[in-house]
Amino acid sequence: MTWKLMQDTITKRDRLRLAKFVLTTKQFTNGPKVKQFEKEWSEWVGAKYSLFVSSGSTANSLLVAAVKEKYGLKDGDKVILPACTWVTNVGPIIQSGLQPIFCDINADNFSFDEEQLRYIAGIHKDIKMIFVTHLLGFSANNEIYQEIFPDAIIIDDVCESHGCTDKNGFKRGSNSIGATFSFYFGHHMTTVEGGMVSTNDPELYDLMKMKRSHGMARESINYAEYAEQYPDVSKLFLFITDGYNFRNHEMCAVLGMSQLKRLNKMIEIRRKNYKMFREVMNKYKDKVYPVAENPTNSSFCFPIIAKNKEIRNQLMEKFEEYEIEYRPIVSGNLLKQPFLKGYELTTNKSNTTIDQVHNFGVYLGNNHFVKRKQLKLLKKILDGINE
Repeated sequence: MTWKLMQDTITKRDRLRLAKFVLTTKQFTNGPKVKQFEKEWSEWVGAKYSLFVSSGSTANSLLVAAVKEKYGLKDGDKVILPACTWVTNVGPIIQSGLQPIFCDINADNFSFDEEQLRYIAGIHKDIKMIFVTHLLGFSANNEIYQEIFPDAIIIDDVCESHGCTDKNGFKRGSNSIGATFSFYFGHHMTTVEGGMVSTNDPELYDLMKMKRSHGMARESINYAEYAEQYPDVSKLFLFITDGYNFRNHEMCAVLGMSQLKRLNKMIEIRRKNYKMFREVMNKYKDKVYPVAENPTNSSFCFPIIAKNKEIRNQLMEKFEEYEIEYRPIVSGNLLKQPFLKGYELTTNKSNTTIDQVHNFGVYLGNNHFVKRKQLKLLKKILDGINE
């Protein structure tokens, strides 16, 4: 490939730190390095508490399950989701017995179409939660969503958007009830597999900490109280809630801390690349839709929405000819996926953005390895596209 979605971000220094750890440690399971990584991540994102888990997807499952329990949500309660997000945002909602309500998106930040949110608010008076995805490195407009649904719980998926900010410069996840992040290989930083869930709520943190480890009481700060409350059960295997094994381990934490040292620099390079991408794309408004400025982004990729299917097909042919790796824009329209058969988009529009994204959209990789030469190649490709 001349232009990959992502290249190997694990440096020689990362490997040396891992090697030193492996050769000197006596503990590999969840332990002091995990706790240290959680502390450093909390400081970086600006949240009080964080839990290191096995993936961004399990972070979503853990957060949804804990929020449902803490806030007393009932089976069938309604949760708004964007029609374009990763499947493991929707899965935990359905698996937890909640009812997903799907909203169209906008083409500027790929989050909710705010006009359509207001339409949903008029139909569904009983929305309990909004699961916001900060997609492709772009920051969504949480503050407006809360105005439209003042009584709804808002939780955040920031899995592929580390470091995107609100308009005041605060990182998404710093002031959230709960926010998830992914450290999958293709994301801003990596622990190969892994994720984090962050919160400022000590009760939610404590509940998630138990749920991460099977529901065990000994994970809780209230361990002694639970042991006293249930004297007929061994405190060593005392389960206060249902749970999972979503723990991660010491090696991944060591790698995470090593990568975290470079994260700000890598995000800055992504932002500069996105600015160059925008300058290129906005010269071809006859062939592709213009790209929004998005100054709060941390750019995961370069999304391209062609004006029609013929232009998109020509683009994909050229990408393959030049060995450029590409993908559809995440799921496209999730409601076309087989596992969501039976669900519908709640809309009063005939022409939806999600269908434009599904039918005409692709993305190219953006990361700290992308240079100006890749953007020159994209310009060459767009020059050769026939309308």
